[in-house]
Amino acid sequence: MQRSRFRYLLLVIASIAASIPLAPPAAKEPIRILVLGDSLAAGFGLAARESFPAKLESALKAAGVAATVVNGGVSGETTAGGLARLAWMLSDPVPDTVILELGANDGLRGLDPRATGANLDAILARLGERKIPVLLAGMRAPPNLGPEYGAAFAALYPELAAKHEAILYPFFLEGVAAVPELNQEDRIHPNARGVDVIVQRIVPSVRALLLRVR
Repeated sequence: MQRSRFRYLLLVIASIAASIPLAPPAAKEPIRILVLGDSLAAGFGLAARESFPAKLESALKAAGVAATVVNGGVSGETTAGGLARLAWMLSDPVPDTVILELGANDGLRGLDPRATGANLDAILARLGERKIPVLLAGMRAPPNLGPEYGAAFAALYPELAAKHEAILYPFFLEGVAAVPELNQEDRIHPNARGVDVIVQRIVPSVRALLLRVR
């Protein structure tokens, strides 16, 4: 009698268990991309939704890529400033990958390219120590600083990208710089249409970067 009741209870339990739907597999967390940069990343003069990080995130999601793009841009930031706040930007939650967009203000201020290079080198080295893949966005110096300065400045980015095995996007403002209808009145910062052009051009490089995320 007791065995019969025991078997009956087992059947009831099995029946209840079978009726409970299996929990869906845990959703994969979106890839976290940090854009470490200056006003070009921060979205100077634009609404938050019009900034480069916001539009990049939207473009990636439209392409089926689950990503959270963190706006780590600070207007007026130099490479020295980016290096100084790097540890804080890498605090919890740690980004899966970084787009490094710095150097424009170094060039505008005519800072020594060797110092700019040393700062970028230190940032890339620290990211490398953390095994964080990087897309290095190149920048150009203003032409009024002369051809020698411009050449030395421009050479920093491919050299550092090769040294640290970062993906190089040669010029962040490609297709936008010096195009009046794509820039704000200051002729330095992209307007919303300009940001669209930047995002459209850089997305293939960003997708290549995401393939390096472990």
